[in-house]
Amino acid sequence: MSYQPVFALFWEKVKESIQNGTYAKLTLAKTIGDTELKNIYVRPVLNDDVFSLSVTARYKTEEVESFHTLDEAFIVLAPYMNNPFLTALLFTTENDITFKLNKKRVGSIIEQAPTFKNASDVIIEMKAKGL
Repeated sequence: MSYQPVFALFWEKVKESIQNGTYAKLTLAKTIGDTELKNIYVRPVLNDDVFSLSVTARYKTEEVESFHTLDEAFIVLAPYMNNPFLTALLFTTENDITFKLNKKRVGSIIEQAPTFKNASDVIIEMKAKGL
């Protein structure tokens, strides 16, 4: 069974958290073996009141930042699941949602108590501006 449908479900939770104003941050982590790419961090940004996501890829020797719409970010991030990342962690003010791939590469979604009490500053600013 492919993990992609489960990752798509996970991404729906990412979208919901942004729309609900509960999004704190998103991290792709836990690589397979020793890889050049260590993690990817996704945080919201506002440029002239236009919402986008900053995707920061952290390598051993450098960081590369790019900006994407919500739908573009899914297209950019999806190929990194299973190569090299096994885990995507969504932190919201309501709960922490983890997408995991097991050894057989079957995806699952786990919800836990929230790590963050406050949403991302950009999400708070968007709420204040009514965006």
